[in-house]
This record gives sequence, structure tokens and C-alpha cells, in this order.
Amino acid sequence: MAQALRPNTAGGLFATDGKPHPLQDTLMAVTLVLGITSFITAMFHHLHLLSSWTGLVGILTGAYGQWISVTTRERFGLVLGLGAAAVGFFLGMAHGGLFG
Repeated sequence: MAQALRPNTAGGLFATDGKPHPLQDTLMAVTLVLGITSFITAMFHHLHLLSSWTGLVGILTGAYGQWISVTTRERFGLVLGLGAAAVGFFLGMAHGGLFG
């Protein structure tokens, strides 16, 4: 029962190792921003260039981020960003593609 007396230092559901990961956190933030941008602009046919390019860059950024990610929190954010970027990319490609 000694484990009941130890404080929970994991930080909850998205446990981290307690170390800073600036590159991984930056890649996660960039992937989320690109994914959200791509997903939202994919709803408008005339913004297919922005949607497809931000989606493509978001997919590449997210894939590299997944490759070097360390914690569950980083992977969770990257998967959300990758999903949004992929949907935006494919809809942008369907509406006109990368080069119009």
C-alpha cells in the first residue's frame, strides 16, 4: 500500500517525463495550426490552394513530429493535427489541387 502514499507526479492523462521538449512541442503546435487552417479553408472551394498546401506541409510536419515524439501528450496533439491536415489536404486536392 506504499504506492498510495506517493504523490502523482505524472500530471494526469497525458503523462510527461518532466523534461522540456521544445522541438517536439513546436512541431506539435505547428502541426495543429496547419491542420486547423487546412481543415477550415477546405470548406471553401476557392481556397483550395491554401487548403492543399497547408495540408501537405501539416502532414509532413506531423509525420516528422510523430517520428521524434517522446510523450503521449505530444503524440495526441500530433494525431489531431495530422487528421485535420489530411482531411484539408484531400478536400483541397478534390477542389482544385496544389497548382490550381
